[in-house]
Amino acid sequence: MSASAKIVLRKKPNSKGMFPLAIRITKNRRSTYKHLGQYVNLEDWDEKNIRVKKSHPNAKNLNNLLSSKLSEVDKGLMNLQSENNDVSASQIKHNIYTPVSNLTFFDYVNEHLDALEADRKINRHTTDSALATYVHDFHKSKELRFQEINLRFLKKFKTYLMGNRNLTQTSALNVMVMIRLIFNRAITDKVVSKDLYPFGKGGFKIKFPETIKIGLNKKEINKLEEIMGLTEVQRHALNIWLFSFYFAGMRVSDVLFTRWSMVYDDRLHYRMGKNTKIVSLKIPEKAFKILKCYQKNKNSVDDFIFPEMKKADFSNPKDVYNKVKVATSKFNKHLRIVVKMAGIDKKVTMHIARHSFGNIAGDSIHPLMLQKLYRHSDLKTTINYQANFIHKDADEALDAVINF
Repeated sequence: MSASAKIVLRKKPNSKGMFPLAIRITKNRRSTYKHLGQYVNLEDWDEKNIRVKKSHPNAKNLNNLLSSKLSEVDKGLMNLQSENNDVSASQIKHNIYTPVSNLTFFDYVNEHLDALEADRKINRHTTDSALATYVHDFHKSKELRFQEINLRFLKKFKTYLMGNRNLTQTSALNVMVMIRLIFNRAITDKVVSKDLYPFGKGGFKIKFPETIKIGLNKKEINKLEEIMGLTEVQRHALNIWLFSFYFAGMRVSDVLFTRWSMVYDDRLHYRMGKNTKIVSLKIPEKAFKILKCYQKNKNSVDDFIFPEMKKADFSNPKDVYNKVKVATSKFNKHLRIVVKMAGIDKKVTMHIARHSFGNIAGDSIHPLMLQKLYRHSDLKTTINYQANFIHKDADEALDAVINF
């Protein structure tokens, strides 16, 4: 009896009430499942036509991804069954994802980009798409096999990036991180052997150079809070920056997505765009003053607090991404003028609000509390980040030696 493969919606929802999509491989009335890492609501699944319904905002991208995955399994079934008909469904699943696949590095890149688009991660999609272009330009072909990506290839590629393409070391290593991600996924899917892994011990090591994180101090923050004589657009840019700072360096996209419905019980409740975490923070009195400035433009409880996203088409992730990008660029442009007017000799962008919070927090707040305020998943991330702003012990040690 021949084996078959079919896209199915599994009936056990995740913690968010969404249902996983999987490929069901059946042989001799026994089935095994290959989960695809994609989840949809029950009402968005067309069981009869085995498709994501148009009611899903990213139906087209998801269906393309499903079609690609199913096609990959079908090819594997044909190859496997031509060689050996006496295998179980579980053996078929295992063997399809062994290192005999004809999938290339760019096949996996395209699947990765399709998944990002389906998940509406447009910022990441744009970045990784650009990084993949560097690999293509270097190799001059999309037929790049995983076996070709070895230590020598990566060393030559880094030289090309920093020489021919004039990238910084950090930018060049970001390309390597993307290659490592794709390679790891291919290994997980058993498309390529672990023995060919070109990174880590004995392979190419990715070590980013240390960067200097500069934040404003209390005196400089006070100057911004008290500055007068700003134009309307300059005041708005400063309000956005201060609002971000007052909430421990809230990301600019999260600031712009804030709605009046998220403000209740003197707290701000919102879902982070980066990792979908739910956050609830007390609204400082200084932040309340900013909210009052925008109350007159409130049309409904579900209206955006700040105006930039009011005309965004949320059915089009690229439109949302572009509006955030354009708004951030304008804020940074106006902030440069505001900072100069305040007599502050530091480069200030929207992201510096987070560095400024870290700089003022220093070592006076326990790392576990900072982890909660920064919304970091790992305490180690918080400790490493905050180390950029803790200088007291080193300063005292220096004074102890030279002050004689």
